[in-house]
Amino acid sequence: MVLASGIYLYIFFDTGIEQAWASVQRLTEGQWYAGGIMRSLHRYASDALVIIVVLHLLRELVHDRLHGARTFTWITGVLLIGFLYASGITGYWIVWDRLAQYVAIASTEWLDTLPLFAEPIARNFLHPGTLSGRFFTLFCFIHIAVPLFMLFFMWIHIQRLAQPRVNPPRELTLGCMAMLLGAAWLSPATSEAPADLSTVPAVVNLDWFYMLFYPLLDRISGSAAWGVLLAGALLLLAVPWLAPRLRVQPAAARVDLPNCNGCGRCVQDCPFSALTLGPRTDGLPYTDQAVVDPDLCVGCGICVGSCPTATPFRRHSSLVAGIELPDFPLTRLRDAVDNAFAARVPGERVLVFRCAHAAAINSQGPDVAEITLPCMGHLPPPFIDYTLSRGRADGVILAGCAQGACYERLGQQWTQQRMSRTRDPKLRERVPADRVIACWAGRDTVGVSAAIAAIRNRLPQSTVTGEKQPCPAG
Repeated sequence: MVLASGIYLYIFFDTGIEQAWASVQRLTEGQWYAGGIMRSLHRYASDALVIIVVLHLLRELVHDRLHGARTFTWITGVLLIGFLYASGITGYWIVWDRLAQYVAIASTEWLDTLPLFAEPIARNFLHPGTLSGRFFTLFCFIHIAVPLFMLFFMWIHIQRLAQPRVNPPRELTLGCMAMLLGAAWLSPATSEAPADLSTVPAVVNLDWFYMLFYPLLDRISGSAAWGVLLAGALLLLAVPWLAPRLRVQPAAARVDLPNCNGCGRCVQDCPFSALTLGPRTDGLPYTDQAVVDPDLCVGCGICVGSCPTATPFRRHSSLVAGIELPDFPLTRLRDAVDNAFAARVPGERVLVFRCAHAAAINSQGPDVAEITLPCMGHLPPPFIDYTLSRGRADGVILAGCAQGACYERLGQQWTQQRMSRTRDPKLRERVPADRVIACWAGRDTVGVSAAIAAIRNRLPQSTVTGEKQPCPAG
């Protein structure tokens, strides 16, 4: 929205010193039905971007998404904040009203405290005769160039994320656009009086989203302001090392070459590009083998869930998949399934496979057992088949993160596709769909309890009539 509205405004904008303010006024008042709306949309979408960035930063911090393989993304994200503010602040300069005059003078005086320029650039604003059209055109160039650099840096920001989602759902896009257009219609953005370098602006209306720290420049020296900025930036960059881990970092996945045929499914499913295919090194008649980068692996186990050899039905050979988690081998998972109900209990038995980042189940009685996994994507679909076909339980619940908020990014998405039999490894057709519930409730214990109640009500009907009943929690 910022990009589209900015292109429209630039078409009608005049970059001359004398013409800039007038061209913006013509857009705002003479073309209020289009240019005025676009200007307001540009302003409010830019302010909303600051809010979203702050919320995104806090969300990643609260959810502990800043350690290990995620540290690179955190650091590049913090650096992007500088591009964001440079883009927004220079946008106010080119309007060239009283607010732009104040921001330009305060900014250049602050920059002059650094030994970067042969002559103080604030001298361009001493009086009307000192500001050249070339220098003003430079403002416009910076406002266009900085967002382009920011776009490139955003590409770097997501380089360690496999299959990143950079576009929001269409419904969210349309809702945000309607909200911002409503704000633009009800409270249009306007300019202050034109800039006049022969006077000093006494009162200006600051945009507190981008100019929160400008009053500080009037109270302390430029060097002290740089010190505050540098200290704040270093503090944000150091958060991955200062903030305690909310969970122990699991050991990186390991490839077992005798069971790896180099199919590449684990490479396709890894959320952090920690897996690649490399040349075969063990002499087996396969072209490739999976290779793990331990510096990028977060130990989520999604690769294990994608491995075609991760099946608990193996009895004549040891249960070892082509790729395994050292801290949670598949033999341990099969033993947990076998021992979930060591003794027959009354009622229909429900086995809950729970993501470690979802809510633990409350006491639900002896007919409910729980197995905790690093991520729901760690569960190979054959284990659901094994649980039901071998009579280890009568119903299965997959309790994962909240819908669309998978801690490991892709575990929920891949699990849904595997359960719907659209992604390998697929849940076998013989598994009764009415005996499996996927509950994406996150930390909401009520949602998990509702899923348990739903499958309890469903199981007697499924065993007698085979009818599928709707699941209120799934």
